[in-house]
Amino acid sequence: MKTIDSIVTQAASISSVRRDIHAHPELCFEEVRTADVIAAKLTEWGIPIHRGMGTTGVVGIIKQGTSNQAIGLRADIDALPMTEHNHFAHASQYPGKMHACGHDGHIAMLLGAAQHFATQRNFDGTVYLIFQPAEEGGGGAREMMKDGLFEQFPMGAVFGMHNWPGLPVGSFALSPGPVMASTNEFKIVIKGRGSHAALPHNSIDPVPIACQMVQAFQTIISRNIKPVESGVVSVTMIHTGEATNVVPDSCEIQGTVRTFTLEVLAVIEARMKAIAEHTCAAFGATCDFEFVHNYPPTVNEPGETAFARTVMAGIVGEANVLDQEPTMGGEDFAYMLQAKPGAYCFIGNGDGAHREIGHGGGPCMIHNPSYDFNDDLIPLGATYWVRLSEAWLAKANGTTASAAKVAA
Repeated sequence: MKTIDSIVTQAASISSVRRDIHAHPELCFEEVRTADVIAAKLTEWGIPIHRGMGTTGVVGIIKQGTSNQAIGLRADIDALPMTEHNHFAHASQYPGKMHACGHDGHIAMLLGAAQHFATQRNFDGTVYLIFQPAEEGGGGAREMMKDGLFEQFPMGAVFGMHNWPGLPVGSFALSPGPVMASTNEFKIVIKGRGSHAALPHNSIDPVPIACQMVQAFQTIISRNIKPVESGVVSVTMIHTGEATNVVPDSCEIQGTVRTFTLEVLAVIEARMKAIAEHTCAAFGATCDFEFVHNYPPTVNEPGETAFARTVMAGIVGEANVLDQEPTMGGEDFAYMLQAKPGAYCFIGNGDGAHREIGHGGGPCMIHNPSYDFNDDLIPLGATYWVRLSEAWLAKANGTTASAAKVAA
C-alpha cells in the first residue's frame, strides 16, 4: 500500500480532529461548530476558504500554476439524529445526535489531503475541497448547487467517497453506472366511514382496504418491473384507530420506494397511485395520494470511474480495487453527478475490530449506535484524494503523467 509519507506522519493529529468532531455531532444545516473546525484548519494551513454555501458548507480553494482546469473533492459533514451506545472518550456529548455514518471520518480524510496540499502541490490547476452539509435527508448537495457551487467554483469533474463497513481496510470498491438508489417517500390517507365495531355494515372500513393495498403494492415489483431491474416498495407505517370497538373512518399508510433508474421509479409511482385509488373505489372509499421524490440515483460516469480505479490500483494494487455492489441506500452526491462527470467510491472500514474499549455491543455498521469510523483509513483516503487530483489534472492538461504514474 503506497500511502504518502507526509500524510502518514500527520495522521494522528488529523485523527484528533476527527474524534473532536465525533464528540460534537451536529445535524443537517446545523453544522456551525463543525464548519468552524474545518475552516480553522484550512485557514491555519494557508488555504483560502468560502463559507455559507448551502447554509453551513465550506469550500477550500487550492490553486497551483496557470491552468484553468479544476477538480472537486467532496466530503459530507453532518451527523444523524440517534443516540450513541459507545462510551469511549470521544463518544457523542450530545444525546440524540451521533456520527453514525462516518462523516467525521470523511472530513478527516479530506483534511488530511488538504494539509498535504498546503505544502506540496504536484499539479497545475485547482483542487476544490467541498465540505458539504446535510447529506442525511437535507439535500445539502442540492442546496450548495442552488447557491452557485459549480458556477462560482467551475470544475471539470467531482468525486465522492464513503467508508464501507465489511470491506477490509486497504481496499476500495468502485463501479460504473448506478451504485446507490433513488430515495422516495409516499403517504396515502384512506378515507372511509367509521361506525360501531358491532355494526360494521354501517361503515366503509379503511383497515381491510389498507391490507389489500399493501399486498397489491408488492405485485408492482413482481409483475410490472422487469426481473433484471431492481426496485423496493416498503410500507413502514400504518396508523389507524383509537378504540377496539370503533371502526375508524381513516387509515394512513407511509413508506419508501427505492430504484436505480428514474424510469423504473416512474412505473412504480404510477402503479401505486392507480392501485391506491382503484382499491379504494372498489370498497366505496377515497384516498389522498402523496409521493415525494427525494434523492435521485447515484450514477457513476464510466470514464471517470475507470480513471479513478487506475489511481486506486496504483495505491493498493488491482486485487484490492473491488467491484462496487450497488446498494438501495441513498446519497445526495447524486445531484452533483447529475451536473458533473465523476464517481462515488467506497473505502473499506473493516469489521469493527478497530473500536476501542467502551464501544457498544452492536455491530460496527453505518447507522448503528455502536458504529465508529476507523482512523486507519485516514492516510489511505487522503492519499487517494491527493493522487486522484494530481492524476486527473495532469490528464485534463494533456500532460504525459498518467493516473498510474502519478499514483506510483
